[in-house]
Amino acid sequence: MSSAFAESGAFLAAHWKLILTIAYLAWAVAVIVALILARRSSAATLAWALALLALPYVGAAVYLFFGPRRLYRKKLRYARARRQIRQVAPGLGTAAGGGMGEEIRVRYRQLARLATELGQPAPLRADEPVTLYIDGDDCYAAIEAAIRAATDHVHVEYYIWDPGRAGDRLRDALAERARAGVKVRLLLDDVGSGGASDDYFATLTRAGGELAWFNPLRISRFKPTLLNFRTHRKIVVVDGRIGFTGGMNVSDVQSSDGSALSGTRARGKPLEWRDTHMRIVGAPVAALQRVFLDDWSFAIGTCKVEPAHFPASERDPTGPSVQIIASGPDDSVFAIQQFKFAAIASSRHSLSITTPYLVPDEATLSAMKSAALRGVNVRLLVPKRGDSKLVTAAGRSYYDELVAAGVVLFEYGPAMLHAKTMVIDDTVAVVGTANLDNRSFRLNFEVIAVVYDAAAAEQLVASFDRDLRSAVRYRPPTGKRPIGERLMFGVARLVSPLL
Repeated sequence: MSSAFAESGAFLAAHWKLILTIAYLAWAVAVIVALILARRSSAATLAWALALLALPYVGAAVYLFFGPRRLYRKKLRYARARRQIRQVAPGLGTAAGGGMGEEIRVRYRQLARLATELGQPAPLRADEPVTLYIDGDDCYAAIEAAIRAATDHVHVEYYIWDPGRAGDRLRDALAERARAGVKVRLLLDDVGSGGASDDYFATLTRAGGELAWFNPLRISRFKPTLLNFRTHRKIVVVDGRIGFTGGMNVSDVQSSDGSALSGTRARGKPLEWRDTHMRIVGAPVAALQRVFLDDWSFAIGTCKVEPAHFPASERDPTGPSVQIIASGPDDSVFAIQQFKFAAIASSRHSLSITTPYLVPDEATLSAMKSAALRGVNVRLLVPKRGDSKLVTAAGRSYYDELVAAGVVLFEYGPAMLHAKTMVIDDTVAVVGTANLDNRSFRLNFEVIAVVYDAAAAEQLVASFDRDLRSAVRYRPPTGKRPIGERLMFGVARLVSPLL
């Protein structure tokens, strides 16, 4: 026996290079086959292939933790949750444009139909005009007021919920309603809301409220790939009639009285994050409700749906048509990405886009450049300094070619710009959670509200114009960039499909 072990050891010592080469080739074949079968974009596939093949061990670890592999078991579980909700929730209409005014219906019927053909609800008339919030304090006050007036249920879903002034007040408002007999459900992303805990929400759960964590990362059941299966949605639904969504998380960085980016101050005061949120009343809230119930059912494995979750309208709607569009990595199509691409490509005279993370795929990049070349006034507002150096560098690698095509690009700051908005031809307003990047389009669960209404669009354009007072127009350098800067932008852009 010892002789056999000795011979084996000698063989390994003599042929270790050959063995490692064969192992590497087997790894390379397995990686390439797996990436091809995933049927992702060519850019993302090539980026992952380069990372995995050039750094077989480090790349493998990165892929296991952050890779975009389909979680088929999780995907099937989410699909079951969705079917369950669809069986008991009422249909939300399929007649794209049916709830729009005549002029807007004629112009944007095809845009609305695109979303419905991708499985999204049709536009529905709100009871009253939507309300836009560009200030965190005003938004939190409105959400708190709606919660405290709830009589049947409050459903809340957030990516980030930070303990602090804003978080404490909303938590206490939820607890008070739970003690009053209102059914309260709170769903938080386990990664985004890592600063909170079950203990922090003990007052809510003791009062009878329910708390759930979306794909919790626990040591006992830790699976690295769950890091890319996050809910980035921000949803509040009160009594099935009042809804909130947009870019604001529950955090004091959104508040003028809270803390902001480290070391950033003006006149001695911390600078808050600049963001946009929306309040909707009436029928469109049913679509937000359905998204929440999908996520809740997925998170806890079951979901009791009651008639009160989808109440009938008590008055004739006089507000604009609102279409709720949701997408996530469980879908075979990416509805938000396709809608935003179509909106940009169909714009006629103006396009105002605000995004904190600009890492567009090739289709979206081409759509923005083509729109500008067609003569559309394309204005793009991005942060001067983001909260991720790598994402900021990747975004800046696109600036020069966008500007060369005619896009007018502005950098906002020093406060952090976090709003995700779009206005098409001063008529269609989009507010939501999705950025112009691969993570929002393909890796996160996102939701947007599309308002087919000139008045809402006018408000959003006015907000955009006010933001320009705190922004500087970007102009490409006259000379060649330093090689270090070019190298940094190039590397960041190379890995941008992974971000």
